[in-house]
Amino acid sequence: MQGGGGSHSFPEAASFDKTRVLDVKPLRVLKPFFTASNENPPSFSIPPGGTGTLPTYPFSVPQEFQTSQQNPQRQAPVAPIPLRSFRTPGPRINGEEPREDGAGDSPNYGNFDLRRSRSSRKTGKKSKESEFWVADGEGNGAPNYVVPINSIQREDGDGNVVDYVLMTFDGIRRRLSQLEDSKEGQTGGIKRADLKAGNMLMSKGFRTNMRRRIGAIPGVKVGDIFFFRMEMCVVGLHAPSMAGIDYLNVKSDHQEESVALSIVSSGSYEDDVGDKDVLIYSGQGGASTKKDKEVSDQKLERGNLALERSLRRANEVRVIRGMKDVTSPNSKVYVYDGLYRVQESWMDKGKSGASIFKYKLMRIPGQPDAFAVWKSIERCKEVISTRPGLILSDLTSGSEHVPVSLVNEVDNERGPAYFNYFYDLRYFKPYNLSDTSHGCNCSDACKPGDLNCSCIQKNGGEFPYTGTGVLVSRKPLIHECGPSCRCSPNCKNRVSQSGLKLHLEVFRTKDRGWGLRSWDPIRAGSFICHYAGDVIDGTRLKHKLEQGESDEHVFDTSRVYESFKWNYESGLLGEERSNDSSEEYSMPHPLIISAKNFGNVARFMNHSCYPNVFWQPVFYQHNKECYIRIAFYAKRHVPPMTELTYDYGFLPDDRDIYTTRYRKKQCLCGTSECRGYFGL
Repeated sequence: MQGGGGSHSFPEAASFDKTRVLDVKPLRVLKPFFTASNENPPSFSIPPGGTGTLPTYPFSVPQEFQTSQQNPQRQAPVAPIPLRSFRTPGPRINGEEPREDGAGDSPNYGNFDLRRSRSSRKTGKKSKESEFWVADGEGNGAPNYVVPINSIQREDGDGNVVDYVLMTFDGIRRRLSQLEDSKEGQTGGIKRADLKAGNMLMSKGFRTNMRRRIGAIPGVKVGDIFFFRMEMCVVGLHAPSMAGIDYLNVKSDHQEESVALSIVSSGSYEDDVGDKDVLIYSGQGGASTKKDKEVSDQKLERGNLALERSLRRANEVRVIRGMKDVTSPNSKVYVYDGLYRVQESWMDKGKSGASIFKYKLMRIPGQPDAFAVWKSIERCKEVISTRPGLILSDLTSGSEHVPVSLVNEVDNERGPAYFNYFYDLRYFKPYNLSDTSHGCNCSDACKPGDLNCSCIQKNGGEFPYTGTGVLVSRKPLIHECGPSCRCSPNCKNRVSQSGLKLHLEVFRTKDRGWGLRSWDPIRAGSFICHYAGDVIDGTRLKHKLEQGESDEHVFDTSRVYESFKWNYESGLLGEERSNDSSEEYSMPHPLIISAKNFGNVARFMNHSCYPNVFWQPVFYQHNKECYIRIAFYAKRHVPPMTELTYDYGFLPDDRDIYTTRYRKKQCLCGTSECRGYFGL
C-alpha cells in the first residue's frame, strides 16, 4: 500500500493489398505488453508454522474462525490543408442515414459556481449576470434547476467539467433505470434510461465541448471508456447518437466541403479492428434495417464523402473503438483510441455482394496506449503464463470465484509481506440487534417496487441496485438481504455478498508498494470488493501501536473521508430531495478492520486524493446478529489496467488513537487534487 506500502512501417501503395490489414510491428515497447515466455512462474512454500487449508504462499485460512458468510520507409503524411473558417453548426448535425454501430471527476461542487441566477427563471433562458442555464422543474411543483455549468464551460470544457457532466449523466441514468425496474410489469414506453438521460441533459444545457472542432477534445483523455453512445454526445467526443461518422462542413477556396471529425467502429459493419495501430473502416449506408429489402451499394456522400475529403486534407480524426462488455455480453464498451489519419480509400465488395467504401486509418504515433491495452489483455486471458512479471496466477488459491494474479514488472520483490488470504470479515463479537425481524419473506428473489419486501422497506422503499447490479445512490447505510431472508441466494439485493466478479490483479507500483487494478473495464457504481480482515476495537488498535507494532492495513470508519457528490441531481428530474437521500455515512457502530494478518484484495488498494473508488457501508442480518461490510464501488468508469484507489481519510482532531507519527503520511498519488498527505 502507498506509504507502506516511432513510427511504423508499411509497404508502398502500389504493392499494398487493400483487402488486408497490415501487420504493423511497433518499435516501442507497449506497457502492459504480454510476450510469450517458456518460464514457469516461481513457486513459494509456506513459512514454518503456517497453518490453514490453502497450500500456496503467502495465504492460508485458519479453521478456528467462522466467516460472516461465504521496415520499409514509412510514407510521409500529406501536409494538412488549413481550414480557414468554420460554419456555425446547428443544434443537430449530419441529418444522415445512421451507420448503426451500437446502442445508441471532479466530484466536488467547489469547481463550479453554484450561485442561483437572479434574472429569468424561464426554461431555456440564461442569466445575464452569471450566464448559467435555468431549466424548469418539469411541471412537478419542483423549483427551477440552475445548471451549474456556465456558457464558457458549455462551449469548451476541461477535465473537471467533463467528469462532472459524465457523473451527472450516469446518476440520472441510474435513477431512471431504478424507476423503470420498479415498473417492470407495466408495458409501453421506451426502457432506455441512457437515451432519456442524454436527451434530458442536452435539452437543458447540461453538457460541454459544444464547440465543434477537429482533433482532441478538452478534458477527454486517450483511453477513456464509455458504456453508452450518449455519454460521448454530452461531452462532445462524438456528436451523433447513432451514426458512426461525425463530420463538419468547412469553407476552403471559396467553397464549402465536409471533413470527418470522429468515427465509431464497433463491429456492426465490416470493419477490421484486429491491429492496434491500423483500422480498416467500412463506409456508411447501403445497409437495410428491413429484412425484405435488398442491400444496396454505398454512395460517396455525407460521412463517406467527409472521410474522402479528410484523406486529401490529412486532418486528424478521432477514433472510438467498441468492444463487447465482458461483464454484460449483450452490451458494448467504447474506448477512445486517440487521433488517426486517413491514409487510403477504395471500393470493395462486401459480404452481401454490394459495393462498400473502405478507409485505411493509421494511428498517430506518440499517444498513450488504449486499444493496445485491450489486445494485450486478450492475449493474457488466453494464456496466463505469457504475462510478463507473473509471480502467481492466483494469489487467492481458489478461495475467490475469479483468480487474482500477482505481478511485478518493476523490481525484484517476489511478493507482499506474509499474510493469510481471507475473503471475509472475522467478527470476534457480532453486533446484537433489539429488532427481532428475520429478514424478508420474498419467494425466489426480491423484486423492485415490491413494498411488501421488508428489505426494500429498510432501504426507504426503493431497490438499492439496478437490474445489472449497479448501485443507484450512496446511502448512509444500505440494507441487503442476508441468510435470514427467504429469498434465493442469487437475489439481486445481495451484490456485495456474491464475491469477486472482476478479474483483478495485484501489481508492483513504482513508488507506492503493491497496488490493485482490473483487467476488465468497470462501470460507475459497480461493486468491486469489500474490505476483509479482523474486526477490532480502538483500544486494541491503540495498544498495538503503543507497543511499536505498525499496521498500515487498517480501515477505520470514524476517520474523516472526502466529501463528494455522487447521487443523481433530483432537480433535473423535477423531484424534491427527500430526507433519507443523504450521502453521509451513518454507522450504528464504529467499525475498525485490520487486514495486516488476514485480508483480501482490498488491502492492496492505495490512497489517492482523486480516487476512482468509494466505500459504502452495507448491512445484512443473520437471526438477531447483524453484520456490516465495507463495500467498494467504482466512482466513475475505470478503464482496464488503471490502478484502483480510494481516499484513506484522516483522524478528526479530537481523536488520538494513533500517535503523531501514524496520523499523517506523505501522499504520492501524483494527481492535480493531491493535498500532500493522508492518514493511516
